[in-house]
Amino acid sequence: MSRNALPCSGLKRLLLILLVATALAQYGCSMFNKVTFGEEEEAPKSKPPEELIVQGMDAYNTGDYGEAIKLFKIILDEHPFSPQAMLAELKSADAHYYNKQYAEAKVLYKSFEERHPTNEAIPYVLFQIGMCDYSRSDRIDRDIAGPQEAIKSFTRLINAYPQSPYAKEAKTRIKDAKEFLVNHEYMVAVFYVRTARYDEAKHRLKYLLARYPDSDLAPKAKELLASLEAGNKPTWGMNRWLPEFMTQAPSDRQEAKDAKKAAIEAGEAAANAPEEYTP
Repeated sequence: MSRNALPCSGLKRLLLILLVATALAQYGCSMFNKVTFGEEEEAPKSKPPEELIVQGMDAYNTGDYGEAIKLFKIILDEHPFSPQAMLAELKSADAHYYNKQYAEAKVLYKSFEERHPTNEAIPYVLFQIGMCDYSRSDRIDRDIAGPQEAIKSFTRLINAYPQSPYAKEAKTRIKDAKEFLVNHEYMVAVFYVRTARYDEAKHRLKYLLARYPDSDLAPKAKELLASLEAGNKPTWGMNRWLPEFMTQAPSDRQEAKDAKKAAIEAGEAAANAPEEYTP
């Protein structure tokens, strides 16, 4: 027998060892593919869209907009062609809006309009696009792009759907947005007067009166402009030149006093009303 030859029993033992090693290697590879060592978990099986939309609407109706947004997104990602997808698109935009994520909501509303231009919800969508900009108008000394864009969107709604129930509300919002812009222009003019930049103040006041001649501030703007053009530089007397809402706390304004008086009168009337007979 050659020195390199193996006995039969040794050959069998070697083959057995190789077979076991191969099996262990294959088993180990399969186990390695399954085990992720905490880096990645197997994705849970997706819920049907019928169940997801119910859960999403429950979260939305209870004010849990973050959860609603997450559930609507799952529908759109995993079930984009389901009957529930269109509702998920619209309610996702609504959830972002009521979560005060106005920029994100506007993008989603505009996407819905582009994808479903003939849908019966389009008048509502156009109104909400305007509201996304309108809701960003919080202080008159800040950026005025919000009310400007809101006016454009509301005007588009009125022109396209004049009989829509949203058109009447859009007209009211346009009026409010214009008053916001008027207040901004007037406040800038006042700032220029207070800093002795009278020519710039007159320019602002003239623009205000030309652009918004019927605004509530127009009489006060005319008076201030006439004073400046006559060379009578105001000595600030803030309450004379500024509108009430700029100089008084909300509780001190006349509108608040009128509301308080009406509430008191309503309470007295209810107290003096005869009690209803209940058997």
